[in-house]
Amino acid sequence: MTAVDTQIDRRWEQMRALGPYGLLAVGAVLSAGAADLMDGPADWYGAGALVVAAIALQLWWNAVRRRRPDRGRTPSPAGTAYYVVRWVIAFALTWINPLFGFYAATGLMDADELLPGRWRRIGVFAAAVTLAGSQSGGLPPKSTGQWALFAGLIVANAALQLVIAHMVEQEEHRSRERVETITALQQALDENAALHAQLLVQAREAGVADERRRLAAEIHDTIAQGLTGIIAQLQVVANTPDENQARQHVGRAMDLARHSLGEARRSVHNLAPVALSDAGLPQALKATVTDWGERTDIRAEFTVTGATEQLHDEVAATLLRIAQEALSNAARHARATRLGVTLTFLGDEVILDIRDDGVGFDPLTLPPRTHAGGFGLDGMRARAERIAGALTVESEPGHGTAVSARVPLVRHDQ
Repeated sequence: MTAVDTQIDRRWEQMRALGPYGLLAVGAVLSAGAADLMDGPADWYGAGALVVAAIALQLWWNAVRRRRPDRGRTPSPAGTAYYVVRWVIAFALTWINPLFGFYAATGLMDADELLPGRWRRIGVFAAAVTLAGSQSGGLPPKSTGQWALFAGLIVANAALQLVIAHMVEQEEHRSRERVETITALQQALDENAALHAQLLVQAREAGVADERRRLAAEIHDTIAQGLTGIIAQLQVVANTPDENQARQHVGRAMDLARHSLGEARRSVHNLAPVALSDAGLPQALKATVTDWGERTDIRAEFTVTGATEQLHDEVAATLLRIAQEALSNAARHARATRLGVTLTFLGDEVILDIRDDGVGFDPLTLPPRTHAGGFGLDGMRARAERIAGALTVESEPGHGTAVSARVPLVRHDQ
């Protein structure tokens, strides 16, 4: 509830608490000024006693509302009793002097809060009867014309107040529906936030699992194979009496050891995209491609097209990992002489293309991936799909390979 709503509610509370006093005072002052409408001392004494009773009733009800504020806002037995007694007093005062009809108007102020269900309309009708008596010249009517006027005023007052009451009920109903809708939307937002947090956790766990599988496959394909080769060379050295041959195999073992050490360092370096911590994705990709070309002696080029933007960390890391894996696959299998990497910023998408002029392959005849196999195309495709992207591969024997990853452009500040 806003501060304005709170202020309006406070003013309504003040009017319900003080309004009856004010209307009673207006009726009493006007009645005193129109003494000719009252028949002798009996009416004066009766009116005085009823005014005192009305004040006492209002004092009691205000005390009840202070102790139990809910009784002033929702129907209750005490509220119904208050309304009925107040109407009786107002009717009697109006019978004595029609100018007390001002006090009778209190019955139209709070019937919706004091009376339950269909009794509200009965209460409004009763208040309309008292007001019609006041407006037609006093109770009881003394002529046929006055009776007709009295009946017409009852209908007019009751109809007007019932229409207003109906509109108020409709507005209350709409207000409750709005509150329920807002509550449901808030619950949905809370549930979506919880689901989003859960999906983030699952995505991180999936990323960790992917990294473990990638590292396990990479260790098998590089370091483990290198160590196997070293063991084989050393076994030859141990079994040959020829020093020249032994020296040759020792040299090969040392070369394999150096290569395996380099692969181990590269794998450790690739545990996290460190290159992204100091530069954006274009700079990191350029450094990666340049380093790969120098290491493999393959001509490698990197190109950026479109308006460069700072990408979300997860998107940048995913594209860098895909590029690293594609380059690793090309180095192991493609036997290429030239390779090109293109990063394209295209509206709401980012496209990463890796093309080589190597031996190529038939994508439909790829052997099923084994637990000992490399990370491969399946892993790159899984990376792209995890951030709502897609990965396509085009290749045929003797005509090179093209790998394209297309992912949503999610900016760094989103």
